[in-house]
Amino acid sequence: MLNQKFFERSAVMVAKDLIGCYLIKRLNDGKIARFMIVETEAYEGLKDKASHASRGETERNKVMFGEAGVWYVYFTYGMHYILNIVCGKVGYPAAVLIRGVVDENGEKILGPARLTKKLKIDKTFNGKTVSKIAGLWIEHPTLKIHDREFVMGRKNGNVLKTPRIGVDYAGLIWSQKLYRFVLEGFETKRFK
Repeated sequence: MLNQKFFERSAVMVAKDLIGCYLIKRLNDGKIARFMIVETEAYEGLKDKASHASRGETERNKVMFGEAGVWYVYFTYGMHYILNIVCGKVGYPAAVLIRGVVDENGEKILGPARLTKKLKIDKTFNGKTVSKIAGLWIEHPTLKIHDREFVMGRKNGNVLKTPRIGVDYAGLIWSQKLYRFVLEGFETKRFK
């Protein structure tokens, strides 16, 4: 399982390194569902005009100003929950948005609202530590069998960097930052 130290880095670094990792959710019946992360976006600090934190701390975004390795889940458009992970140091608001995953059967769940709906993620996760106790955590794509490690998921070099989606309001500089990371083969036509 990824620990807090993993998330105490730049959101841009964390967003890239999460590609190929597994988002794990404990279901109501106690079973475990695994989803490989294939798309993320980074939101980096107060200067990032696309970030919720660009206007300072509010009741909605206060989790972003806290400890790394905590879920930041917010409600948008009056109908969707969106899943993020807080990154960086306390007081520096940064987070990674989980935009897309693939389940163990190969089903693509692309788009942050589709993801939270499919995984039944809501505001109850907001502010909880990324952990098994919370029932929602992330694991590195390494599998140990008989003391040998096998890397699952992505291989180095096939992660694409693109501008983030839906942040034109942030202005030319911030809307064009290459803060979106996508596992090759899962990119949308817009960014091929």
